[in-house]
Amino acid sequence: MSLFKARDWWVSVVGEGEEFDQGCLCVGDVDNSGSGYDKVVVGSYMGMLRIFSPHPAKMDNPTDVNSQLLEMQLPDSIIQVEMGKFVSCSELLHLAVLHPRKLSVYAVSGTAGNIEHGDQYQLRLVYEHNLQRTACNMTYGPFGGVTGHHFICIQSMDGMLMFFEQECYAFGRFLPDFLLPGPLCYCSRTDSFITVSSIRQVECYRYETLAVTTDTDTRQDCNQSSKTSGKRLTADWTLVLGEEALDICVPSTSGVLSSVFVLGERNLFCLKDNGQIRFMKKLEFNPSCFLPYRTVSECSTNILMGNHNNMLLVYHNVTLKWAAQLPCVPVAIRVVNFQELKGLVVTLSSDGHLQCSYMGTDPSFFIAPKVDSREVNYNEVDNEMKMLQKVIREATKTQDILPRAETEEELTLAATVSPNLDEVSCAVIPEMNGMPIPSVTVKVKVKSSAAVQSPKMTVCVQPPLAVTQDQFVFNSIGSGCELVVKFSAFLNGPYPPSDLCLDVAVSYSSATGVPRVSQCKLTLPLRLVSYPSSPSKNAKYKITLDTNKPPVNLNEVFPDFSETTDSNALAFQLITGSKVTVLTSKMSQRYRIQSESFEDIWLVAKELVQRFDQHFSSLGVKDYQNSFTGPVPLSDYFEMVDHHFKLRLNAQKYQDLLSERAVQFRAIQRRLLTRFKNKTPAPLQNLDTLMEGTYRQVIALADAAEENQECLIQAFARLRSATHLLILLLSLWQGLSSEQTAILEATLLPLLQDTPQLGWEESVDAAVSHLLKTCLSRSPKDQAISLSTGSLTIPKDTSPLKKHITQLCDRLGKGGRLTLSSDASVHTTVVMQAGCDSIPEPTVVQDEEPALQQDSAKYVKKKQESRRVKRKSDSAKETFKEEIKESGRDSTKERDKEESKVSSKGKEAAREVKKESLKESKGYKKDSTMEKEHAI
Repeated sequence: MSLFKARDWWVSVVGEGEEFDQGCLCVGDVDNSGSGYDKVVVGSYMGMLRIFSPHPAKMDNPTDVNSQLLEMQLPDSIIQVEMGKFVSCSELLHLAVLHPRKLSVYAVSGTAGNIEHGDQYQLRLVYEHNLQRTACNMTYGPFGGVTGHHFICIQSMDGMLMFFEQECYAFGRFLPDFLLPGPLCYCSRTDSFITVSSIRQVECYRYETLAVTTDTDTRQDCNQSSKTSGKRLTADWTLVLGEEALDICVPSTSGVLSSVFVLGERNLFCLKDNGQIRFMKKLEFNPSCFLPYRTVSECSTNILMGNHNNMLLVYHNVTLKWAAQLPCVPVAIRVVNFQELKGLVVTLSSDGHLQCSYMGTDPSFFIAPKVDSREVNYNEVDNEMKMLQKVIREATKTQDILPRAETEEELTLAATVSPNLDEVSCAVIPEMNGMPIPSVTVKVKVKSSAAVQSPKMTVCVQPPLAVTQDQFVFNSIGSGCELVVKFSAFLNGPYPPSDLCLDVAVSYSSATGVPRVSQCKLTLPLRLVSYPSSPSKNAKYKITLDTNKPPVNLNEVFPDFSETTDSNALAFQLITGSKVTVLTSKMSQRYRIQSESFEDIWLVAKELVQRFDQHFSSLGVKDYQNSFTGPVPLSDYFEMVDHHFKLRLNAQKYQDLLSERAVQFRAIQRRLLTRFKNKTPAPLQNLDTLMEGTYRQVIALADAAEENQECLIQAFARLRSATHLLILLLSLWQGLSSEQTAILEATLLPLLQDTPQLGWEESVDAAVSHLLKTCLSRSPKDQAISLSTGSLTIPKDTSPLKKHITQLCDRLGKGGRLTLSSDASVHTTVVMQAGCDSIPEPTVVQDEEPALQQDSAKYVKKKQESRRVKRKSDSAKETFKEEIKESGRDSTKERDKEESKVSSKGKEAAREVKKESLKESKGYKKDSTMEKEHAI
């Protein structure tokens, strides 16, 4: 900040709510009074034209009303105002006003008044030109060396220079390689126009060159004429600036060479009129405007410059001579001569602050006020310090990555599910497997405690579940308002969902503009995806859960599924799955869940555990516990993993085969195109038949890939259900806390969906390996080994993954605990229970309770279990190979029929096509077995 302020000589606020720019100010003897004193002309973007004749301000009246000579509202906005000899039959000064689509020339005349009202001024229109293009700026001067008159050049927004010789339009020229308009100035000594193009270089065009080029009306005509006839427009000289230019000015001097001043965003350039640099000044601020002017006494050129720090700087070449503080940021600067004082500085701001000032020594000293001294109470300071230290300790205790939520949110959500299903279902698919698809209504209440802006609600469910509407957009909600949104959820796919959770999130902006998110979660009823059914005796997959309380009546726990009087058996028929049966044993306080599908047990098991907890908590029982004594069904779980991995491998093989057939198809097309382009007709050699056969193979492979992708989506959903069931059994088996269960769930379920770039197998393998090397490591030495996984790619097989999951279960069974800190893994020897009784399959109608047989259910170690796992995995592999062979035989038979036709007709063409296809398919790996099936 400067020590001195600019001395106010005259100040006025021009208009209210109007905008001004650097072209909206000009000074001169606009009324041709002959006194030699200047008037100030100001035009605004609102179309208001004002003329002032400032007088020195008085102490009691700083703004003199008599200073304003004229004020007139024009129909269009004013871009620029200039004074010059613009009328052919007169050498008086006239006022040129540039509008976006019009150029108007006015004559300002004053009439001396005989009464107290003073002189009267009038604005008379002399002539005007309607512009065909939108104007940007203008310049004037004695173009072509004329004397006694000024011509006008207007630059349009699309880069056309339009020349006007007083009342007549002369010609128009387009600037070459134009993108955006820049500042424009006329140099009278060289009779040339100087501008800065959008490529950040100064360009100079002579008036003679502009006049002799071909006249054009459009830029397209300009491009065509430059190719056919006429002289092409070229710049006389150019100079690269490297930055945008704010303004260009050529002050009038009597020297041999004139100077061209260019104000950039960070530098001030002074050039000779032939394009050479005189000097350059690097600026330490953002300039807003400048004005080179001739001094009154020394006949030299100084530079006035305003910046965005409200400063007015005076430079002589590159030397700073003076700095003064202004009350606002100037956008235009002029130097005027008045009767009382010559060399005053006129500044105009963007909001209409017009000021006439001069450089003086009027320092502004700031004296800081005295601070009231008070005695320090050391007891209060100690108490405050202790309180702050307590807050700091509490803040450093938490290791959360995310910040804590505020205690009071602006928006609260409350979601409820209707206890009954909809009478009229809203499902898109009316029925599946002979059963109607129900729907249930969900009601969400949105209540605001403060005003929020642009709230948007999103509803998310796990596929194949769907909702009638998942996006809601509201208007701004005021304080204390409440909105209610209703929608229905239903099943919309041929496979059971892996989770019945429904998430609702509302994103909004607070009153201060801070983005916030409020969310809530609820669980959809099991009745939405299943129906009550009759219990079954036998099932392939069985799971036994233990409790520490006597068995309960299943009809009381599941009142919505009770259709029989038998309280010891209950069955759930999934709409898109198998039947799940729950059996109760009165003797051993155990419950068995069995089904023909391993993954379908998950939804019923989760619902059973949750409803038992709610039932005993409603009875006031606090020591109720669920447990699982094993064995952990890893072999059944690994079957789901192998099936999912097989579909991923098939998808990759289909992709490779599609790439090979596409290369072959393009090679055949090129062969045919060469034959068709040949002037001498040649036989096609059955290339058309070969292309048709390849096309059929491409279509068949594409259909097979789509079908495999749909199966892969279903397999991943079933794998997620099986993984949820495995996590539930492990948590019940070892009594894991909620934090440990969350870590286990994040490890085994890291992805919401499979992608070609990242799949479930490699993600889970990396996560489980990390746990085995950190919190579940056998010794601290294993923890020191860093886990370097590199880039995750699809594995060759699932053997390492199965091995790592088995080790995870083994170490959990030996007392390992899951934690995020590596130093907390303390292994203790855990004595496993001797076993648990297995429940035989009872007859549903019988009255007596079946006897329970003892069965060893102790968790088997890795060495003992690996044989069974190996046998099942080997049998699964053999089954997979048999399926591939069977499918391969069927597909080979169909393909051999078509290929035999093609091979008998076009063996020679096939050899040529195969040579070209092999050249293009170097990057693709070929599968030997699949190549035999699809070879031509």
